[in-house]
Formats: sequence, C-alpha cells, structure tokens
Amino acid sequence: MNFELPNFSTNLELIARQVVEGFITGLHKSPYHGFSVEFAEHRLYNKGESTKHIDWKLFGRTDKLFIKRYEEETNLRCHIIIDNSSSMYFPAIPSPISNWRGVGGEVNKITFSAYCAAALIELFKRQRDAVGMSLFSDKIEFHAAAKLSSLHIQMLFHQLEKLLQPYDVSVHKKTSAIEALHQISEAIHKRSLVIIFSDMMESSDKSEELFSALQHLKHKKHEVILFHVVDKKKEIDFDFDNRPYRFIDMETGEEVKLHPNEIKKTYQTSMVDFKKELMLKCGQYKIDFVEADINLGFEQVLMPYLLKRTKMN
Repeated sequence: MNFELPNFSTNLELIARQVVEGFITGLHKSPYHGFSVEFAEHRLYNKGESTKHIDWKLFGRTDKLFIKRYEEETNLRCHIIIDNSSSMYFPAIPSPISNWRGVGGEVNKITFSAYCAAALIELFKRQRDAVGMSLFSDKIEFHAAAKLSSLHIQMLFHQLEKLLQPYDVSVHKKTSAIEALHQISEAIHKRSLVIIFSDMMESSDKSEELFSALQHLKHKKHEVILFHVVDKKKEIDFDFDNRPYRFIDMETGEEVKLHPNEIKKTYQTSMVDFKKELMLKCGQYKIDFVEADINLGFEQVLMPYLLKRTKMN
C-alpha cells in the first residue's frame, strides 16, 4: 500500500479525510484487514452504572445492555509534538500550501509533518481518541491539552495550516528539543500516546541531554513513537550533482561553499553514526523509532501508529 496526497491543498481537514479513507480502503484489501480503524458507537454496560444512557432499542435487538458513547468519552489520549525549528523547513520551497503536489512533488519536512499530523488527527477523531498538540523550536510555540470536541479539532487543524504558509528563510529558529520535551512531559496527561515529528537536529554535544528528555516521556508512563523526519535523498544519501554548492545552515544562517564529493563519505559516516545512536537509545527506552522519508507515502506513518494503538488496547 502507498497512499499519496490529492492534487490540491485548499482544505487540510478535507485532504486528511481523503488520505485516511484511502488508507482504510487499503487496509481492508491487505493482510491487516483485521485492524479496527473506526470508533465504536456503543460500549457494554457495566453492572452498577447509571441506566440513563442505555440504548434500549439495541437491547431489544440483541438482548444485551449497551451504553451510548458520547463525545466526552475517549479510548486513548494522544499527543502530537512537532518540531517547528528552521531545519524542518528543508528543502526550502517557495510556498508549501500552494505548491503541494503530493508525494514526489515539492515538499519539505514541516509540510510532510503537518499533513501526517492532520491524517493522524482524522484517525483519532474516528476512533474517539482525545488529541492534543505541541509545537516547539527554541521554545514551546503552541500547546493544547488532549480533547475530543469538534471545536478543539478545528483549532488543531488551524494551527497545522499555519505551518503550511510561506516561510521567511531569513528567520533562524534553532532546535531546543531538550527543554521543550521536559516541559511537555510534565504538561500532558499521564499515560498518553505521544507522537513526535522531528529531524532531531539538536547540537551533537547535547545528545545525552536530548536522550534524557526522551526518557522523561517514558518515565511519565507515556508510550512514544518518534518519527525521524528526513529528506533521505539529500540528508542521508547526500545525493547532489557533481558541481560546487553553497550550503546554508537554516538554523544559524552560516554558509559554506564546497564540492559535495569532497565530504560525501565523511558526511554519510557521520549521519549513519547519528542514526545508529538515536535508534539504540530509543530501543533502550522502549521508544518506537520510525524513519519517515518525506519523499514516500503515508503508510510509513499511519501503519506504525495503528500497530502501536492496537497493542495499547
């Protein structure tokens, strides 16, 4: 299965709905058809509960007592965390919201993360899972606790749409995941499913502090999925034409002119070591690590979430 975005981007919620419907259709035709991706409208009545919300018509058909489920009821609490630092706007594109062409078109890491988050929110909504969201760069830029109301969901979509607006590349927002993750760990509801979208481009001399911040989430009894968002072709494989380039650090503005072939092997070795350490630490802390390539489809994000949710039920 490989689910791509439609060729328009006028309404993020509408696109998310289409992505999810395509994903569900694909599931039903796959070996994963046993997964439930629709929410239940009823739950079994527990002895001693109020009989106020019993569905008597359903009782007449099934001879079993069911309680009608209402919006305030929820199965899980989920919290999406998105890295909104400048490095997430690589590769630089003129206007993500008007130039989106689906997978394989013009897309950067923040655009990919925003659309993935929107699709997940649509799934949460269908499964009656409360959802919250945080955005961070060098500080927490936005935080909303997990809720299930329609108004709350609309507000989250609105925040995601802001991430799709044209970005001023002269603005340099550094990554400070350490402090942000510590704060978010304390703020969100105990035992939530936490989903992180980040390239994890924290300073290399702070790696232990970063891993400590990730461990904090687990210490607070949260289940965590880390989607390591990358442009694999450029950032991992370092696939550039055989000519000189001017490379710019999007978080500091520093520039360097060089020929890619001169540093390709050293760069690739460094990135492999970085990824190995990240995967190792995530394994130690029982955090699900998923490499999310912005040039691929949505299954790489939606399926790991669905597998994790199934295990948590």
